[in-house]
Amino acid sequence: MSFFGFGQSAEIDIVLDGQEARKTAEIKTEDGKKERHYLYYDGETVAGKVNVSMKKAGSKMEHQGIKIEFIGQIEMYYDRGNHHEFTSLVKELARPGELTSNTSYGFEFLQVEKPYESYTGANVRLRYFLRVTVVKRISDTVKEQDIIVHTLSHYPELNNSIKMEVGIEDCLHIEFEYNKSKYHLKDVIVGKIYFLLVRIKIKHMELQVIKRETTGTGPNTYNENETIAKYEIMDGAPVRGESIPIRLFLSGYELTPTMRDINKKFSVRYYLNLVLVDEEERRYFKQQEITVFRKAEKVRKPGEKSVYQQNRGLQSHISDREHQAIQEQKQREAQQQQEQQEKQEQQEQTNEHTENEEVENENEDE
Repeated sequence: MSFFGFGQSAEIDIVLDGQEARKTAEIKTEDGKKERHYLYYDGETVAGKVNVSMKKAGSKMEHQGIKIEFIGQIEMYYDRGNHHEFTSLVKELARPGELTSNTSYGFEFLQVEKPYESYTGANVRLRYFLRVTVVKRISDTVKEQDIIVHTLSHYPELNNSIKMEVGIEDCLHIEFEYNKSKYHLKDVIVGKIYFLLVRIKIKHMELQVIKRETTGTGPNTYNENETIAKYEIMDGAPVRGESIPIRLFLSGYELTPTMRDINKKFSVRYYLNLVLVDEEERRYFKQQEITVFRKAEKVRKPGEKSVYQQNRGLQSHISDREHQAIQEQKQREAQQQQEQQEKQEQQEQTNEHTENEEVENENEDE
């Protein structure tokens, strides 16, 4: 028994509808580790039940009400005490009263708007979670459960390529081309570098994918750059007229979709950075922004049957007569197969008998 009502006399568990069949996704935590949670999309209903279990049989718990919230929240690491909620929905599960046994409460947030993708960065975190609160006289009992939200995009087939000429006057002139300006998370960057003029000694050249996280506004804006990928284009001196192909697979790197001005709090942008290093260790850069998106795949709606299930459904509607006909056909095929096997065995025995007679005749002749 809790002394003067302190401590928790009940445990809370949140069970989501259909969680056995629902996909999960990974997300990085603030300390760099990874967590796996159930995956949802914008407009999907979030429903389930809340189980409140008494820790000791026969005990009771007075409360001032039980509620569940669905919250979408942005947390800036430099402003820990101030959470910015862009989505906040509340459902009352129970009015003030007394719990004397284990109890379950159903909840449903219909077609919840989830406008942004879940994200954990260097200076900001965007998360969605369910929070159950048992309001009590002294200290509330709270249980939170995170979910992950992915935003899906579909861009038209017309995806303009990037083509630029850069250089240093009378020293270096190169032309580079990338096949697209928008790439999905599992895409391949294909391009080429063409050297028009080379009068400096280049010893190294690479292509980088840079992620830039921008937080804050105005004078309080802070940029955090992270090099996600490096692709060595060449190691050695190029010559005039040389063309070097580029092929960089994005699927091997941890990317997120491009996020622009999310709730006027932060942005995440990606850049292709071309880096040249000469023999005197001077570095030359040229950056070009690209759009990274999560490709929309065909997502089966809740309750929609797969092709396999549909076929099973069709089979269940076959009439008894058709079913009997199928069984008879199978029996005929089995009988034919057995007869064929018996004929083959008889033929083998006949052949063996004939061979024995021939051997006996040869012996008599001798």
